[in-house]
Amino acid sequence: MPRHAMVRLLSDAVQPLLRRPPQMQVAALCWRAGAEGGVEVLLITSRGTGRWVLPKGWPMAGRTLSEAAAQEAWEEAGVRGTVADRPLGSYGALKQTDGGLPMPCRVELFALQTADLCDRFPEAGQRRRLWVAPGTAAGLVQEPELAALLTEEAALTAALRGGAHGRPARGGAAAV
Repeated sequence: MPRHAMVRLLSDAVQPLLRRPPQMQVAALCWRAGAEGGVEVLLITSRGTGRWVLPKGWPMAGRTLSEAAAQEAWEEAGVRGTVADRPLGSYGALKQTDGGLPMPCRVELFALQTADLCDRFPEAGQRRRLWVAPGTAAGLVQEPELAALLTEEAALTAALRGGAHGRPARGGAAAV
């Protein structure tokens, strides 16, 4: 077998083994009733770059994925409310590691109907908050798959208004 063919064969066999599957994170799509029967969603700024994002983080030991999303909403945005048990969908995102390298993540997105928006919360001095219509939010976020979810405003509004059946979560928010 020629050398280049052997190198290609080896490369084709080894490359998939070296690729890690995306890490999983959870995010809360915090929402409230808006004008004329619509909804508004909450964006927050990231701490590092100041870009518009949703509250999100890593799964937490001892909590369901929806409870972890609700906890992130409390810590990062000061939101308490009712979070859906099942995700609305998922989207791809790149998480910047401490070393500055991007890490691909798959983010499970949970709807959280906002009951209370607190001024005092763990990351209050580190972030800004912005309530906007989902279509406007789609133009502000950088993740294309999240923007696509937010762009389907009519379907998203119907899902949010009809979707949350849940229970209070432990800690800072409620899980549904």
